[in-house]
Amino acid sequence: MNYGKLVPSESFRSGAAASGIPAPPQERPRRRRYLLLASLGAVLLLLVGGGAASLGILLAARRSRSEELTKPSEAISRTCAMTRYPALCISSLVNFPGAMAVPQNELVHVAVNVTLRHVGRAFYRAAAIANLQMEKLERAAYEDCMELMEDSVDQLRRSLAAIAAGRRGPSAADADVRTWLSAALTNQDTCAEGLAGVAAGPLKDQLAAYLEDLWEMASNSLAIFAGSSGGDDFSEIPIQNRRRRLMGDAPFPAWVTGKDRSLLETPAVAIEADLVVAQDGSGRYETIQQAVKAAPEHSTRRIIIHIKAGRYEENVKVGRKKTNLMFIGDGRGKTIVSGNLSVSDRLTTFHTATFAAMGTGFVARDMTFENTAGPAKHQAVALRVGADRAVVYRCDVLGYQDTLYVHSQRQFYRDCAVAGTVDFVFGNAAVVLQNCTLYARRPLEKQKNTITAQGRKDPNQNTGISIHVSRVLPSPELAAAEKEEGRHHRRYPTFLGRPWKAYSRTVFMLSHIAGHVHPAGWLEWDGDFAVDTLYYGEYRNSGDGAAVGLRVNWPGYRVIAMEEEAAKFTVRRFIHGTSWLPSTGVAFLSGLTP
Repeated sequence: MNYGKLVPSESFRSGAAASGIPAPPQERPRRRRYLLLASLGAVLLLLVGGGAASLGILLAARRSRSEELTKPSEAISRTCAMTRYPALCISSLVNFPGAMAVPQNELVHVAVNVTLRHVGRAFYRAAAIANLQMEKLERAAYEDCMELMEDSVDQLRRSLAAIAAGRRGPSAADADVRTWLSAALTNQDTCAEGLAGVAAGPLKDQLAAYLEDLWEMASNSLAIFAGSSGGDDFSEIPIQNRRRRLMGDAPFPAWVTGKDRSLLETPAVAIEADLVVAQDGSGRYETIQQAVKAAPEHSTRRIIIHIKAGRYEENVKVGRKKTNLMFIGDGRGKTIVSGNLSVSDRLTTFHTATFAAMGTGFVARDMTFENTAGPAKHQAVALRVGADRAVVYRCDVLGYQDTLYVHSQRQFYRDCAVAGTVDFVFGNAAVVLQNCTLYARRPLEKQKNTITAQGRKDPNQNTGISIHVSRVLPSPELAAAEKEEGRHHRRYPTFLGRPWKAYSRTVFMLSHIAGHVHPAGWLEWDGDFAVDTLYYGEYRNSGDGAAVGLRVNWPGYRVIAMEEEAAKFTVRRFIHGTSWLPSTGVAFLSGLTP
């Protein structure tokens, strides 16, 4: 999360200075990979143009004054007026070959193309410095940026292909593009956050130069697409005089195939898995990472990995190329993936995840993911998900600070338990947690528990956290501590969330909220930061902590009164789950109520 900012009493997101420790020998093979990527960079730049063969050398790191003074066409001026960085938008578009003659409705293709080119160049330039001497935190931040930029290239390329195919108007394809562009923007933000904790030096200086304007260009592309697609489902909140009941019209979302539905409900012993992991030697693999490595890349069919009961002390990574992997355990508390990495180990928060999944179509069921670093070591992620159309079903996610990192893209959690202290559900995905239990644990002395910290930084991102038909409870140890203090004195106050970024968006709907939650409901991040730009909503919740009479009076907070407004945060509307969840086999509620 915010690595450059220190909250003294809680050490929420401190960045450590570099120590000059040489990078460990085991990192050398990865450096060779980055050097290989650098040698392939020129090829990448020829491919990412999406059909613009004569793209040429565009967007030098610093634009000359003569370029900035080039008079734009009327179409470019109107298009760039929709963006948050219009001067950069104009200077980038006017120098694209032929852009001055492109009609306004085609400029979104040009904008995404130029952004893709820019990210591609930054990626291969950064790959060329893999052999630069780096201490541990620098190496972690560098590797984060490389992974995130590579993911962004893929997301921008897919966006460009969808736009070029001419799929216009509000549609599932538009939802895809909005998701991918939002994720590309989040990726650059995460990269910058990791670098913020790194001491000044050659690595930070060079990466900063390569990344210059990258976030702003991605933001402009997203704004232009959002403005041209007409598919913003939140443009009219609140909507007056329009009420219709959104009932669940099927037991599963549409994007879950019949086969996947069956897989998610069938006992593990009855499933014929593609890969079996077992510590006792009864499977082909003894570690989960070995099975992930053996799984095919870019799979279009479901690959099933059965992880037999046991405690697997390893850090697992499911990369972008490992698509459609389904991990099936023998039950929560039986199949356990455990790690203990934290920012205290001189790592970025992104790097601490016990289990990290980035491959599209990731599914996990009947498992426990945990990070045992403890509250004193601060940020320590148990599960990080940046996979699109990801599902986590009947799983426990256990930690303290930053337990569940819902990093980006579309995610769905059903029948899960998540436990933690500070910001223990955080990130910038479009995510729905349904029929889940969120347990606040006992934090460090003088700390406050915050359940969510949503990281929406751009108003055009289609992201947010929706807690739907769930339970917000104290853990047994927290309940015992609070009981000792008495009902009217909270030693460890718990809040529903706080705004990590300026456009933070979180809702709690039709959920039970226990009395450990502070009457104010929500906690400020830093004074009045984001209180007028965030969107925090509560809709028909129950329990001793659900009373809204003493809630914060921020401009961005609202008690949702209209069903139509609440319905925008359902599986059907918020993550377009009825188009993809059915294929996973997870039961879900598509509307507000059964």
